Amino acid sequence: MVIRMGILAGLLSVVGLAQTSEQPSSIAEGGKAPYFEAVDQNGAKIRLTDFAGKSNVVLYFYPKDDTPGCTAQACSLRDGFGALQASGAVILGVSADNKDSHKAFAQKFSLPFSLLADPDKTIIEAYGVKMPLVGMAKRVTFIIDKQGVIRRILRQIDTKRHDQQVLEILKALG
Repeated sequence: MVIRMGILAGLLSVVGLAQTSEQPSSIAEGGKAPYFEAVDQNGAKIRLTDFAGKSNVVLYFYPKDDTPGCTAQACSLRDGFGALQASGAVILGVSADNKDSHKAFAQKFSLPFSLLADPDKTIIEAYGVKMPLVGMAKRVTFIIDKQGVIRRILRQIDTKRHDQQVLEILKALG
């Protein structure tokens, strides 16, 4: 039985299906946020370094545009956008959807923040939030401070109250 399990683990590793950790070891609260750049729904190039020394970043990953849970989460952040912005934060959403899908989603729900297109899953993989097999992003939010340090990682997301979850953290961080 042990030999069979070892062989199975080896085969899964070879085909890239063995994932012993939910995230790369370098992704942790207190660690440096991985650099990224991507195009948003309006075609603007957005880089993490654009916010260095200026704003905290709420980087939220979600599986798919215009699906019930993702829409509830985005609309919650939209509804709390003023308070989140007043706290000194910018909101950036990331999924594997393309720019055109993001544009339609943002327009349909009047989203006032950038949605970053990551169809090649570069950012999703860098932050360790790729779902095995399906390749979509898991629903995870990173709170990154002005120095580019990950201050909080939220894995338990209340899609209808996500703005309040994030705002509480931002207030606690000061």
